[in-house]
Amino acid sequence: MAHLKRYSMPGSWPVQKKKRVYVGSPLPGPHSKNNCITVGVILRDVLKHTENVREIKKLVKQAKIFVDKKPRKEQNFPVGLMDVVEIPEVGEFFRMNISKNGLFLEKIKQDETNRKICKITNKTIISGGKCQLNLHDGRCIIVENSKTYKVGDSITISLPDQKILKHLKLDKNASALVVDGRNVGATGKIKEIKERKFMQEKASVKLDIKGKNIETLKDYVMVVGD
Repeated sequence: MAHLKRYSMPGSWPVQKKKRVYVGSPLPGPHSKNNCITVGVILRDVLKHTENVREIKKLVKQAKIFVDKKPRKEQNFPVGLMDVVEIPEVGEFFRMNISKNGLFLEKIKQDETNRKICKITNKTIISGGKCQLNLHDGRCIIVENSKTYKVGDSITISLPDQKILKHLKLDKNASALVVDGRNVGATGKIKEIKERKFMQEKASVKLDIKGKNIETLKDYVMVVGD
């Protein structure tokens, strides 16, 4: 099992670097190492349900922790932005969110665990003229109309069956969350979208954050509401 030394841990992890010498390294999967927290770190360092690796292994092997409605039996399984974490035995339900200090677990109600927001990061036309939407959490969803959904939009899907419940367009007046950059964790209304005019230029978005206007890269914005 791969480990990370404390000074190699991503800055987004809510773990005191001087308290632990080693932590488990995230498995390859739906999220990159810098954009996720392992199940083991959540159980031991965030929720304080365990004190050591032996206790973590016991809990996960008993299938007592769920991520997006599926039991996860590997302590290094990566949990990333918008993932739903459930521990039904103790009645705890969370959604992974992000703030200026990094990733954190936001408490939610049980009836909110059956859906999540995913950002469309890419799309591909497949056989039969259908369109495959590639989402930020590694999912792929097939839709009929390729023109309806655009890269940068978000969709709300049901869990675990992955049906599209709502389409959240990257458009003016939509609510958005900044997921990277110096304004990470900020939420506000989209005021303007600047598409690139030259190859060297990057598309950007202007947001109204509590009456203050900020500008960030389009890639750093995730639509979370209309």
